[in-house]
Amino acid sequence: MYLPEHFAETDTARIAEVIATAPLACIVAQTDSGLLANHIPLLTKPDGSLIGHIAKANDMHQTIADGQDVLAIFTSMEAYVSPNFYPSKQEHHRHVPTWNYITVHVHGTIRFQHDRQAKHAAVGLLTRVHERRVNGDSGWKMGDAPADYMAEMLENIVAFRITPTRIEAKSKLSQNREARDYDGAIKGLHASGAHRMADEMTQRVASSAPRE
Repeated sequence: MYLPEHFAETDTARIAEVIATAPLACIVAQTDSGLLANHIPLLTKPDGSLIGHIAKANDMHQTIADGQDVLAIFTSMEAYVSPNFYPSKQEHHRHVPTWNYITVHVHGTIRFQHDRQAKHAAVGLLTRVHERRVNGDSGWKMGDAPADYMAEMLENIVAFRITPTRIEAKSKLSQNREARDYDGAIKGLHASGAHRMADEMTQRVASSAPRE
């Protein structure tokens, strides 16, 4: 990933937050047939590994070898930034359109798990986290489904674990703009409906001033 120093995200808490709040990762791997990409929700275990599961019908577990290098890409937010957002544009017009975004790239090795215990754990952990987030204490649990149905569903999936070897993170948030253009970008993003991005930039400006 192209990563200028002023866009590099090094805050481990923020990196973890991206993975937790934008869990649908794009997992990319090189195969004999070319690049393979699948969009799969992942969850971070306490040891830092990422777990998930796929349908057994998805040949990802056959075309990617155990222990092979993969790349999991998480993107939490993105927004178009117009040159018209910058007050200094009226003075010299030396601006072009750009895109702000926050992304995390997790490089690692993948291992597929076909045993029932691993599959049960992957489904249980993922559903518990996301059901609590959506439904609170009334969230769906694996025990809510008939045992024979759940056994059939587990039989038709493959679990996996990705062990990270390198993590790159990028928060491209107009840090390379002077203060008035940074503020102009925030106002412009609000005006164009990109409130999440504008709010993120507002929160960060207090702790790190934009670069001139």
